[in-house]
Amino acid sequence: MGKIRAVCISREKGTPKENVGSGMLVEGFGLEGDAHGGNWHRQVSLLSGDKIDEFRKKIWVEYGAFGENLVVDGLDFRNLPVGSRFGTGDAVLEMTQIGKECHSDCIIRQKTGDCIMPREGVFARVLKGGKVSVGDELVLLPPEENPPLRAAVITLSDKGSRGEREDLSGPLIVKMLTEAGYRVEETLLLPDGIQPLKNQLIRLADGRQMDLILTTGGTGFAPTDVTPEATMAVADRNAPGIAEAMRAYSLSITPRAMLSRAASVLRGKTLIVNLPGSPKAVKEHLEYILPTLEHGILLAGGRDGECARK
Repeated sequence: MGKIRAVCISREKGTPKENVGSGMLVEGFGLEGDAHGGNWHRQVSLLSGDKIDEFRKKIWVEYGAFGENLVVDGLDFRNLPVGSRFGTGDAVLEMTQIGKECHSDCIIRQKTGDCIMPREGVFARVLKGGKVSVGDELVLLPPEENPPLRAAVITLSDKGSRGEREDLSGPLIVKMLTEAGYRVEETLLLPDGIQPLKNQLIRLADGRQMDLILTTGGTGFAPTDVTPEATMAVADRNAPGIAEAMRAYSLSITPRAMLSRAASVLRGKTLIVNLPGSPKAVKEHLEYILPTLEHGILLAGGRDGECARK
């Protein structure tokens, strides 16, 4: 259990947050009046009070200086898993991300060479609204029983990212995952290239702690097909059996399957699997591997004893 030390908002983006003492958490938005609220996963930012106290030994900062909405004593957010839920009064928050990249124009980092928000701050969405005030308790709620596995989908396509080609594979993957009981948290459309994909894979695996990340496109022989290289670059452990099984299955359909360079790896507890770019091949591959993936994901997350998702 924690206690709220500050409630901060900024009326406009690009301006520091100020401690206003109390506010209204709005379901599906964030703090009423805060410029950073909206229909996304980073509706409310939280920071542990002791982390601010430690930083104040270097330089004095006001509450809200790091962009945090809620300063809370008694909870070490950084060591809680994504998906943790908190209650304060009638309101309920769900943690969605740990840390974030610091703004290039961060004044605190410019002055001190350090900023605690990227490594200590967390973000949440508002599941249920209600008033929040300084002095209120913030309680860590029991975990959701048998939650759905969480997934992200990334399409790699130069033409798609420029709006010159409709992305058909990404939405198909989302549909198939949703029908299989997954909760698809993010979809991205990126140009071909190693660094942008690496950055997003790291963010989704480390910050958002996804159970599964599926990519589509960039697995062939063309010079711009570098999805496997980006995937292997972020891997902690290889999981080659999935990619090998997809190639073996696909060879029964077309001999061109031998030209696939798709990879499958683990980063922490997150499984990352490369799928081909064509919707037809995506459908064939997913129909083949989806029934088995859940067991591997639960093993990777140390949850092999849990019941199957519904």
